Amino acid sequence: MALLKTIDVVKTYITGPHKVEVLKGINLEINAKELMAITGKSGSGKTTLMNILGCLDTPTSGKYLIDGIDVSNMYADQLAHIRNKKIGFIFQRFNLLQDMTALENVTLAQLYAKVPEREANKRSAQLLEMVGLGHRLKHFPTEMSGGEQQRVAVARALANNPSIILADEPTGNLDSATGEKILSLFKDLNKQKGATIIIITHDQHVAEETDRIVRLKDGKIIEDTRV
Repeated sequence: MALLKTIDVVKTYITGPHKVEVLKGINLEINAKELMAITGKSGSGKTTLMNILGCLDTPTSGKYLIDGIDVSNMYADQLAHIRNKKIGFIFQRFNLLQDMTALENVTLAQLYAKVPEREANKRSAQLLEMVGLGHRLKHFPTEMSGGEQQRVAVARALANNPSIILADEPTGNLDSATGEKILSLFKDLNKQKGATIIIITHDQHVAEETDRIVRLKDGKIIEDTRV
């Protein structure tokens, strides 16, 4: 059984008198422990698909299943619970809280999940050590490079042991050398931790570093290949 499955997913937005169909019948199966990329030009629908896969949005029609459970019509609080338990997000602009240290940024996600603070701090330190930032626990985002901030974001995404990691243009704001390090980190997480990692990117080089590429155009899947 697929870990994630979309069935004829359509997403339509209403803007004034206009109706814009962004996704046009997406059928996609993603198995556990895959390292894959969803790619396409701007406006292809990849971010909208990511939002649905990450339970940040719901389809206008069609179904979306996680572990065989249809989450298409769940309420916002139910979707929030799934996100907290199953999904880790890594954003292009890092989305770190500027007035919190690296340790505090990673710990916060666990506190929301009702993890005791002492336990959360210990795990956060271990995660930051794992991504090579054991010496930066008490540093604020403004005191770190872009690559270091992205590593904090990776540690935060792993805080609650998610089975699924969604990374939206994770190397977009990084120089090529730092971007390669982040991609290498994703590969290690995929192989050593068995995490299912889905990278949303317009960068063909980044996509080719994964094991599978799903290409979108005008809201439809036009290619699904193993690398």
